[in-house]
Amino acid sequence: MPEVSDRSTSLPDGGAVSRRGLLAGAGAAAVTMAGTVACTGATGTWGADTTWAESDAAIFGPVTVRPGDVRYDNLLRGNNFRFAGRPDEIRVVGSTDQVVRAVSEAVRSGRRVAVRSGGHCYESFTADPAVKVLLDLSPMEAVGYDPARRAFSVRPGATLGHVYRTLFKGWGVTIPGGACPGVGAGGHIAGGGYGPLSRRYGSVVDHLYGVEVVVVDRDGTARAVVATREPDDPNHDLWWAHTGGGGGNFGVVTRYWLRSPGATGTDPSRLLPTSPREMLQHAVFWSWEHMSKQALTRLLRNFGTWHERNSAPGSRSAGLYGILQPSHRAAGTVMLVAQIDADLPGADRMVTDFVSAVSAGVDLTPMHVRRTMPWLHRMTWPGTGESGDVLARRYKIKAAYLRRSLTETQLEAVYRNLTNSLSGPDADMLLIGYGGQVGATAPEATAMAQRDVIMKAVYSTTWMDEADDAACLTWVREFYRDMYADTGGVPVPGEVNDGSYINYPDADLADPAWNTSGVPAHRLYYKDNYPRLQQVKARWDPRDVFRHALAIEAPQSG
Repeated sequence: MPEVSDRSTSLPDGGAVSRRGLLAGAGAAAVTMAGTVACTGATGTWGADTTWAESDAAIFGPVTVRPGDVRYDNLLRGNNFRFAGRPDEIRVVGSTDQVVRAVSEAVRSGRRVAVRSGGHCYESFTADPAVKVLLDLSPMEAVGYDPARRAFSVRPGATLGHVYRTLFKGWGVTIPGGACPGVGAGGHIAGGGYGPLSRRYGSVVDHLYGVEVVVVDRDGTARAVVATREPDDPNHDLWWAHTGGGGGNFGVVTRYWLRSPGATGTDPSRLLPTSPREMLQHAVFWSWEHMSKQALTRLLRNFGTWHERNSAPGSRSAGLYGILQPSHRAAGTVMLVAQIDADLPGADRMVTDFVSAVSAGVDLTPMHVRRTMPWLHRMTWPGTGESGDVLARRYKIKAAYLRRSLTETQLEAVYRNLTNSLSGPDADMLLIGYGGQVGATAPEATAMAQRDVIMKAVYSTTWMDEADDAACLTWVREFYRDMYADTGGVPVPGEVNDGSYINYPDADLADPAWNTSGVPAHRLYYKDNYPRLQQVKARWDPRDVFRHALAIEAPQSG
């Protein structure tokens, strides 16, 4: 998502709006800087000649934290407080060598291992009771330029905010990643990665040059392997699997290298997309007090129609990123956000035309907020895009891809579920603009199979108390099932729907109680790319060391 967020704030008219829409919608741009300069990362000062394999080895750890240690409970949970396991130990590591040793010891002792970088997994993958060793990669957060590979090196523990700041300060470049600065690069990139600049520059993995992964051989030996997109690389299939296959399937990612395809030369400032200077953002707020079924349906239909007409690769409007957030009626507000690189030719007119197209025929008087701000400020502001706040850290997220506008049946379901009495103010739906340059890459070129989609639909609810788990989960699950009632309660790939996004993992898709379509979860996430992912799994994780509730499984022999 613009990886989703959080609570409610008051509007001038006395209504309320979830910060999710505003924050998730924030995003383009920063100042262009030329030349190769040294930059300061969280783990040290890196210049163009830094040897990355050596630089972080002496910085940290490893540290082993076990039950009874004052640090144990503090390190146990990720971002979603619904989940907390009870591993024998939490191993906090700071280098590739430390990861190799930790994985080797876990395999040798027969203990299941799970990996956490930023801790934003929406499901209980790292909190499974069977997990006995939890690897915490957060100290591995170095970001810099690797001249040997002519690519930018990003460690998995680096948060997106740190990645954006470092790339911007050092070279004036960026990646088209998400708008939540606290998300770790480790999982974000492996699952594909997208954000406010993706319609213009594609998915993050479209810029992935290489990956370093700690894998476990059939004899139990753990080792670090480098795989690149070079066609003659014998490890090419492992690189491909990390271009949308999702984290926790093949090994432990300890480093990424990023360089745009077709980028040439040795000037780092020309090897990734240039950061925009400023972001123009326009937000529109409609009160639920006067919002009719006809008006909401018109907004949803208009938003979809605009994306049907303006989401081809190379489209003049591919630089515009829009989000429509119809919150639950209890929240009081329906919100539209548009944003664009303020320096794109005709940017101001494109935003105005977009807002007019989406609001056409809606006979309500909204509130408008239009402003220009530095891109870096918006993309790295603390709390942007986070799910929950210091108290409300329990949430459930469900998602789907759309190849065209919602059907009439789905539009009916949206209104029905956003006006029922089953949820509170921290429940909503998001339609997120997608497509554009994402569609320039063939479905089989990366592990991300959904390449001709134009929107993502996200359904979410956030709450505070464990006592509310059942009610909140029921609301979002029933909403989702209602939206896809014609296809067994899930977005089966077809003319309108196109499965879901593995970075928004949803274990319900593998639960026959919620998925009655007969279409397995792996088909919903990976489509025709799944058999190839299975072959990669069989080669690189033959002992099935790395697994979770939605894990890729090796093909059955015989």
